[in-house]
Amino acid sequence: MQILLLLLISAYGFGALVALISGRGALGRGLVALGAVMGATAGIALGASVLISNTPFEWSLPALLPLAGGFALRLDALGAFFLILIGAGAIPAAIYGAGYSAIYEDGRASLRLLGVMFNLFVLAMSLVTMANNILTFLLMWEAMSLTSYFLVITEGREASAVRAGLWYAAMTHAGLLMLLAAFLLLANGGSGAFGDLRASAAALSPAIRNLIFVLAFLGFGSKAGLVPLHIWLPRAHPAAPSHVSALMSGVMIKIGVYGLLRVALDLLGGGPTWWGVILLLAGAVSAVVGILYALMENDLKRLLAYSSVENIGIIFIGVGAGFVFGARGLAAASALAFIAALYHALNHAAFKGLLFMGAGAVLHATHTRDMNRMGGLIKPLPWTALFFLVGSVAIAGLPPLNGFVSEWLLFQSLLPGVNLPQPVVAALMMIAVGMLALTSGLAAAGFVKAFGITFLAIPRSTEAAHAHEGPVAMRLSMALSTLLCLGLGVLPFLVMPVLGRVIAGLDGLPAEAPTLALGLALQTPNDFAQISPTLAALALLVVLGLTAFVLGMSRFNRRVRVSASWGCGRIGQTPRMEYTATAFAEPLRRVFAELYRPTKELTIDFHPESKYFVQAIDYKTEIRSWFEEFIYHPLVNVISWVSKQVRRVQSGSLHGYLVYLFIVLMFMLCALLLPWK
Repeated sequence: MQILLLLLISAYGFGALVALISGRGALGRGLVALGAVMGATAGIALGASVLISNTPFEWSLPALLPLAGGFALRLDALGAFFLILIGAGAIPAAIYGAGYSAIYEDGRASLRLLGVMFNLFVLAMSLVTMANNILTFLLMWEAMSLTSYFLVITEGREASAVRAGLWYAAMTHAGLLMLLAAFLLLANGGSGAFGDLRASAAALSPAIRNLIFVLAFLGFGSKAGLVPLHIWLPRAHPAAPSHVSALMSGVMIKIGVYGLLRVALDLLGGGPTWWGVILLLAGAVSAVVGILYALMENDLKRLLAYSSVENIGIIFIGVGAGFVFGARGLAAASALAFIAALYHALNHAAFKGLLFMGAGAVLHATHTRDMNRMGGLIKPLPWTALFFLVGSVAIAGLPPLNGFVSEWLLFQSLLPGVNLPQPVVAALMMIAVGMLALTSGLAAAGFVKAFGITFLAIPRSTEAAHAHEGPVAMRLSMALSTLLCLGLGVLPFLVMPVLGRVIAGLDGLPAEAPTLALGLALQTPNDFAQISPTLAALALLVVLGLTAFVLGMSRFNRRVRVSASWGCGRIGQTPRMEYTATAFAEPLRRVFAELYRPTKELTIDFHPESKYFVQAIDYKTEIRSWFEEFIYHPLVNVISWVSKQVRRVQSGSLHGYLVYLFIVLMFMLCALLLPWK
């Protein structure tokens, strides 16, 4: 295993070094991608080795950080799962980047910076899952944050990218302060090694344990993008290059999930019921709010970014249910909820990476993210349309793809909570089931909009009319993600036992995964429910095959017939007659008007000779964000005011600074001389 670790580090280092020396041209971009692919493959092999052998891997360099226990790494089953998830998202993203980053050859962004930071970013994420003491974890966490910040501002000439980077930097470092406080409380003056933290966690007072959980929830929740800590996500993900967006949205936000599980479930060993309730409510609110805001977006990448808020909410619903059941002593139900959450984390890495790469192919072809300027792309971009359709079906939770399996498992894991003896907790479980069902329905509507407005009808701009497929590397990476979505959807009986081993032994959870019947059907504990995605996929293939056979035997007329569609007497079809992204979402905008609080501006220009003839209608509408208006704007104003007051202290006078030092010294001397009791 040590060889695999060294290969992982050296491969990512090779990719970064090639980018630093010469990452331009097809060969340079290919070598940069090769380094990332080799590193990700080594990570998958290392994680698989740990899961198969069921033996943690440890490695350290005490001389590297002598004052903090050294640079200590330990990969157990939980870290191995997330390391595999990182590799599964990084391989297609790296291949995609080899083709996509050719657009930066014109000098509008630094290919050197992009290649170096991409490899270091994936390396830092990989090492976070292996960190075995506080300092190693925080150093790798900060490395992950800094490298991803530089990736967000790749197109630094764009003002929107700079603003997105500032929001991301502010939120991620605020989260880092929370994590630092949580770890200091958890260490309680000890060595900081995770093994020592586990051993001493039980001796902490309930108040300290609760405070550590809250700080960890805020710190890791900001990285995951939970509402209302999500404010950076719909800004940063669209601003980054598309393969970076795929990696940040599909993989990086899951590291927030990993961190919370590591601290709250592993190091603290679980907690009271209200921990799970907080996670459950945060997840449910994030899921509904994320998809509602996604539905209103006309920017394709921002739509996908808000959808990531939705899916991270779904994952936290499962995590919260697992904590609730664990606190109530329902080990089997707790295990199923955690397995459903982990399965959805893996599935989301597959289909969200695919969708962001598809959006990048559309951006590469049309040079716009505005869906209202797209349309008709299914003809010039047939492969991209097919791959995007697969991702849309998967994220909507429809069989036989992977999103259906994990969402079905999550529904089944929540239902036992309805019978809990505490009425409040049982009611919360029922509310979570309802909000999850609402989220699933709205997600289907959202991705009907995303696919239909983008790829169907006729082009609504010159760029869409002259679009063309991107390089082969981009299509190959989307094909790999498509196969992953299909495999995770039809072969869950291979994945479930592995996920059972990942959570085995954490907080007293059982080692057994939900039972498997006939090797094909998933069966929940106590035979509560059973389903076979594999047989459902086979049945779908049989139905499609029989349909083709019957049509062939009926000898129907195969001749292509072309005719104009009936259109209420209109002479010809024009793009102005199509549904726009705004019009598609208008009914939902009206239904949820209290949340969106839309502003409207309508201007009508009449003919000068008669008001009965309209020359032009100008309609503008914009939704307002509760979170920005009532949380972040006041907070930013307060920080700005305090900064202006502090600026007055910086007079630039050496005499003034000496006076400040004298006052501080006198204050400290007085504090020392006082008779403290």
